[in-house]
Amino acid sequence: MSTLEIIILALLQGLTEFLPISSSAHLILPSQILGWQDQGLGFDVAVHVGSLLAVVLYFRKEVGEMAVAWLGTVNIGPAANSSQASFDGKLAWWIILATVPAGLFGLFGKDYIEEHLRSALVIAATTLLFGFLLGFADVKAGHRKVNKPLEKLGLKGAMLIGLAQAVALIPGTSRSGITMTIGLMLGLSRDNAARFSFLLSIPAIAMAGSYLTLKLILSAEGVDWYAMGLGSLLAFISAYACIHYFLILVNKVGMMPFVIYRLILGAGLLWFVLA
Repeated sequence: MSTLEIIILALLQGLTEFLPISSSAHLILPSQILGWQDQGLGFDVAVHVGSLLAVVLYFRKEVGEMAVAWLGTVNIGPAANSSQASFDGKLAWWIILATVPAGLFGLFGKDYIEEHLRSALVIAATTLLFGFLLGFADVKAGHRKVNKPLEKLGLKGAMLIGLAQAVALIPGTSRSGITMTIGLMLGLSRDNAARFSFLLSIPAIAMAGSYLTLKLILSAEGVDWYAMGLGSLLAFISAYACIHYFLILVNKVGMMPFVIYRLILGAGLLWFVLA
């Protein structure tokens, strides 16, 4: 890959991993439309590592508190001695269990998705469909007078969001988009829906990165250390900035700018495919 391709693809990964507009779609499209070569497993690993480091660092306080509280729930650390610590332990379990559907779907459906669903037509359809759903959920949240606190989400609600995350393995769906959509439909505020989505992304990105790393180790593919290093750094910077400014923006204007973008992108892709 050229340096320009590395910069564009790494920035796209970092930005779109956490925006509700589908990172997989934006990484597939350059090869579909511009004829760029596939970025390779090594680069995929690098940008996943960069994105993972960004979300863990941004939510380091929450992650640390959940880790300590979770250890207490399995009798490895001190038991929870406050209501907040007790909730942190529950939240950690919700995130762990809600990650299971995506792991199973990825394990048994990854090959089928890779072979049959990574096309511009599929991306166009899912971009439009899940864009409409996000818009519906956002309008519903905007008209709601009282939002459900995150503490009231419950394991059932967390698992519903986890099932939605599994569906996001289909390119164009957007992991963050569909998980935020379900969170909003379950009564969460835009901020809490986004925060839960970001926390849920940590084990999901870690699983995806581990899978790609294993594939890289088992393959005979050479490693472009320059592309991996630059890609990881740029993905980290763009992902960290994206999380920070998205949480500010979503509280002020909601999800509608991203809905409009998805609808325009989906319509453009549909025209490109069918023209």
